[in-house]
Amino acid sequence: MALSMHKDSANSQMDSSKYVRYTPEQVEALERVYAECPKPSSLRRQQLIRECPILSNIEPKQIKVWFQNRRCREKQRKEASRLQTVNRKLTAMNKLLMEENDRLQKQVSHLVYENGFMKQQIQTASAGTTTDNSCESVVMSGQNQQQNPTPQHPNRDANNPAGLLAIAEETLAEFLSKATGTAVDWVQMIGMKPGPDSIGIVAVSRNCSGVAARACGLVSLEPTKVAEILKDRQSWYRDCRCVDVLSIVPTGNGGTIELMYMQTYAPTTLAAARDFWTLRYTTSLEDGSLVICERSLTSSTGGPTGPPSTTFVRAEMLPSGYLIRPCEGGGSIIHIVDHIDLDVWSVPEVLRPLYESSKILAQKLTIAALQHIRQIAQESSGEIQYGGGRQPAVLRTFSQRLCRGFNDAVNGFVDDGWSLMGTDGVEDVTIAINSSPNKFLGSNYNASMFPAFGGGVLCAKASMLLQNVPPALLVRFLREHRSEWADYGVDAYSAACLKASPYAVPCARPGGFPSNQVILPLAHTIEHEEFLEVVRIEGHAFSPEDVAMARDMYLLQLCSGVDENAIGACAQLVFAPIDESFADDALLLPSGFRVIPLDPKSDAPSATRTLDLASTMEVGSANARPASEADGYNLRSVLTIAFQFTFENHTRDNVAAMARQYVRSVVGSVQRVAMAIAPSRLNTQLGPKSLPGSPEALTLARWICRSYRIHTGTELFRVESTAGGDAILKQLWHHSDAIMCCSVKTNASPVFTFANQAGLDMLETTLVALQDIMLDKVLDESGRKILCSEFSKIMHQGFTYLPGGICVSSMNRPVSYEQAIAWKVLNDDDSNHCLAFMFMNWSVIALSLVIQQDMFASWQTFHVMGMWGWTKKEKGYEESSNLVQGYDMMTMCKMG
Repeated sequence: MALSMHKDSANSQMDSSKYVRYTPEQVEALERVYAECPKPSSLRRQQLIRECPILSNIEPKQIKVWFQNRRCREKQRKEASRLQTVNRKLTAMNKLLMEENDRLQKQVSHLVYENGFMKQQIQTASAGTTTDNSCESVVMSGQNQQQNPTPQHPNRDANNPAGLLAIAEETLAEFLSKATGTAVDWVQMIGMKPGPDSIGIVAVSRNCSGVAARACGLVSLEPTKVAEILKDRQSWYRDCRCVDVLSIVPTGNGGTIELMYMQTYAPTTLAAARDFWTLRYTTSLEDGSLVICERSLTSSTGGPTGPPSTTFVRAEMLPSGYLIRPCEGGGSIIHIVDHIDLDVWSVPEVLRPLYESSKILAQKLTIAALQHIRQIAQESSGEIQYGGGRQPAVLRTFSQRLCRGFNDAVNGFVDDGWSLMGTDGVEDVTIAINSSPNKFLGSNYNASMFPAFGGGVLCAKASMLLQNVPPALLVRFLREHRSEWADYGVDAYSAACLKASPYAVPCARPGGFPSNQVILPLAHTIEHEEFLEVVRIEGHAFSPEDVAMARDMYLLQLCSGVDENAIGACAQLVFAPIDESFADDALLLPSGFRVIPLDPKSDAPSATRTLDLASTMEVGSANARPASEADGYNLRSVLTIAFQFTFENHTRDNVAAMARQYVRSVVGSVQRVAMAIAPSRLNTQLGPKSLPGSPEALTLARWICRSYRIHTGTELFRVESTAGGDAILKQLWHHSDAIMCCSVKTNASPVFTFANQAGLDMLETTLVALQDIMLDKVLDESGRKILCSEFSKIMHQGFTYLPGGICVSSMNRPVSYEQAIAWKVLNDDDSNHCLAFMFMNWSVIALSLVIQQDMFASWQTFHVMGMWGWTKKEKGYEESSNLVQGYDMMTMCKMG
């Protein structure tokens, strides 16, 4: 019987695999069904035979095989097409690498020749009777060759096209020598690995005048389309304010010469913006390549004189441009060169690394151009699909408007209507106002923002120097932990600019309203260096008068530069309130943060972190760096903060006072965050039992132990008399029971502000994220009721014992404890400082245990008890303390 079944199976396979010749009509009918459903079910195939008489002579099994073969052929075609595309990319990339290798060989030969020549001259000078000056002149001449000096030319007639063409041809030759030759000593940027899917080969200059960067890569767009995109500089260069083509001169070879005036934004509030007066030459080469090259017109190059520069500093663009070569099989190979002299001597010394860093230039200009082209190429091919029904061009426009609005706020150009407002005597926050709505029409603002009876836009901004804080890490923290620095009331006031009747000016009360944020992604670039998202801020009210402001709000947010591996990248977080409709022409009033890294210099003095950066710009005011820091981590960056608000004329002064106070509070929060996340301190945590060691931590440990002894009459633990000053902190940190402190903000749920190592293990968190954990989210319902009933006992007696119960960690895992003790912590003046808990004999419950959802419900009565209203301005602790070493004690000991 088994043999019979085997034969039947074999015959069935032979029948199903025998060849069937289909007529063109039958194939057409099958293709129509395949287009609708590539994998039809058995019932659909039987229905097909009934509906198409021409298929009646075909067995259902054969039709099933046809569809299988058809799907296989489709898959093979797609795979073959993909492999052909990859092969073309690899071929083009191989060509690029061979050209780069040839250029490097030429550069090596040139350097070897120069080295031998200089050695010969030095030996001759040393053996002869000439002075040392001859040797010095030889060395200087070698340096001058590396500096690529611009040749001097007589002033050419501005009205003579032949003179302009001579400048253009000269610019073309110098640009090509940089793009494919050895005119500049290029050094490849770290992390830029060539490959078929990489952004390309990126290099920066070494030992040349100004700063320069070069990139070459592949894109799947035709050369003419690439040229069109690159010439529209405002669409991809975020620092470009405007580009005006003042004159167009056609050339006899089919090219064009354009005389252009360009203005760029300053990255911070501490230096003037730059402008450029340039000649741009577009032409074709004999091999079919397109070239767009550009250079500044100066007295040395000749040519017409450009517009006068008043509030701008005139910078010089040395021969730069784009070489766009057609690629076999479609697409283009792009060579980009940017070479600029930003007049570094016109900026304060502390900011000069921003203007003399080729890496920053590469990220902001060269790589940005290549990334923009690749983004459009993938959008055009349909490789990128965005949800929400938004077109990619619309989303890009939103990103550009956010950046442009923030740049306008940071720079505050007079010709846009901005003017400075008087200060309150402290020069840390700058207030600028703009009462000229006509300047904003058609840009980021709208006339409806300005009340009919008078008003405008107010911007509060500040800049500060940060030390040992990676920009990407700081911006990522600010994005993910908005509640650490933002005030819900101020956000509500900003959102009110979209409504007919704004709220009253907020008082910027400490802590504001508690709120949660939900980030809804919209789009991101292909390299994930930029994210566009909508942030929903969920508000909660705790009193009837707060109900009007306790509502959900929405922000359109742009986050960029959060990749810590990007060398010289600027990190930025910019946001603007939007209404629920989120129309394509939504009004935007951007605010936010920008962090720009400064190249670390081993011989540079260590500047002190300060809000008033002007103090570090005075000659001789820089502090000497300790020798211990000389070989350590020394990353510096400049943080610029700008917040914009609308105002009515009769509320201008009140809004200005609120904005100034708010920015100062944000600066304080950012400083605490920056001190907490500095890697130079985090790197000291080599083991899980690392110990914090700041004076604030030592003081808190002493207060905790002293208060425990006063209230209970017993010692929390015994410290040897010969132990050092930090012995108490060490004992507290390594104590086996979970010890943690809880402080309460005004109108907010109690939150944990400090925990020892056992406490962090119990809550499954770190001191970085501890401030996000609220007490009423950790204790179960029974524990909250017991603590509420025992609270008066804690306040009068100083402590109380709590029965065993269950906590919930930050990972939503249940943790049991046998007993707990709560006591109030007193400072040196015997004033209430915070509340301390010690959970004894705790352990994680098996994961199979089911926790009822109502255990996590918020405890509404906990935060309305007047007993929590301790004085905010305790001596020495008006603001949160900082942990200087080891961990992030960002809101330690803050009582609202």
